[in-house]
Amino acid sequence: MEIKQPGVMVNEQNKYLKLYGETQTLLARAGAVLILLGLLTGGYVSSAMTGGLPVDAGAALASHLNAILGAFWIFAVGWSIPRISYGPTGARRLAWLVIVPNFANWFITAIKAWLKVKGIAASGDWKNDAIYFLLVTLVVIPSLAAAVAWVWGLFRRRT
Repeated sequence: MEIKQPGVMVNEQNKYLKLYGETQTLLARAGAVLILLGLLTGGYVSSAMTGGLPVDAGAALASHLNAILGAFWIFAVGWSIPRISYGPTGARRLAWLVIVPNFANWFITAIKAWLKVKGIAASGDWKNDAIYFLLVTLVVIPSLAAAVAWVWGLFRRRT
């Protein structure tokens, strides 16, 4: 099946779909998996809130929401792939730069709930400091880099 748009030659569309379609599929799949994980984490949240699991209910809820919101960011980047100025390799790099920190955010926050630590600053407690280090290195810095790269790619002219 060929998609036809006014002003776009079919060969150009096929080339585009071949170059960027795999990246969009990667992002769609990653977002779908993260949505599923977020929904399943809802059971973790309810168990935490009812005392069924000895975890911090607030951090468990944060993990649940991190997955859902992270998936929507992944979907947004997937939708915008045709609009960015990067080539196929750059688009793929951006995809991974968005996927990895969002999955890490979900997972590390779920672990943080078990450890009952905040992880928002170094405190001298090894558990808290480990979570803080993981969040900064796997979530905060890569997420900021991804956001900058995404915005840059959207506003820069395609060469």
